[in-house]
Amino acid sequence: MFEATTMLYVYVETPLHAGSGRALGNVDLPIQRERVTGYPIVQASSLKGRLRAEGRVREMSHFEAVFGPDSDNADKHAGALSPGDAKILLFPVRSLAGVFAWTTSAEVLRRFQRDARMVGIEPGWSVPEVADNDVLVSGNALKAGEKVVLEEFTFTPKADQAVRSIGQWLAENALPQTDEYDYWQRELSKRLAILPNNDFCDFVTFSTEVATRIKLDPETKTVQEGLWTEEYLPTDTLLYAPLMATRARKPDVQMTGQEVLDEFKALDLTRTHLGGNETVGRGSVYLRLA
Repeated sequence: MFEATTMLYVYVETPLHAGSGRALGNVDLPIQRERVTGYPIVQASSLKGRLRAEGRVREMSHFEAVFGPDSDNADKHAGALSPGDAKILLFPVRSLAGVFAWTTSAEVLRRFQRDARMVGIEPGWSVPEVADNDVLVSGNALKAGEKVVLEEFTFTPKADQAVRSIGQWLAENALPQTDEYDYWQRELSKRLAILPNNDFCDFVTFSTEVATRIKLDPETKTVQEGLWTEEYLPTDTLLYAPLMATRARKPDVQMTGQEVLDEFKALDLTRTHLGGNETVGRGSVYLRLA
């Protein structure tokens, strides 16, 4: 049973490819997605592997108690720290006005409320309903004339105070609280757009970044391997993952779930990398613990 819980927020600073292997569709190397909704995720195993690597590099005091032993000794005991899947919360979409909008939907916000309450967090705001072809905004930052234009799609904007409340809460509680993020904290509530569920699903399905790559022969500088495509979550995406801890299971370590969580927090993780292509600058993320 989990004794301590919190939320881990993941802000994407460079395009993120958490791959799911080769696919039969238009993209050769797609990103991980939920089977039912198609929403992008970073699977818990990928997230835990990155956190484990950081704990090893930083020489965590009770590394094996927190993350478990190496795979050769996996039958000895389990780790005490259990992250969940990193789920989508805000997805950036190109906007005719305001450069880009952070988009979300009523369904995504309600899922976040449910997951937040599971780890003992009460957001304190309500989720408004969104009619088809409308978009809820807090002001005029995204308006082009009387409409909001995201990619090639046009929506009728409806001002709703709840959008500002949600944006301000996320800016204070989910975004990094550092000087370089001051601008984004101020902009979030202005550029937040709550879309109908179906439209948001379309954007996270068809508006991700797709890069085309080739492999060159190092000697001749000619193509060694033909073209292939890779899918990425774009910069300025916001994800969240529940983080839970049990009492340590390592026989010679006595730690409560809260002590396990405190041990992890003591790492003071901020910037790290998730997914593939780290050597070409992909997957830089900023972590924030609630």
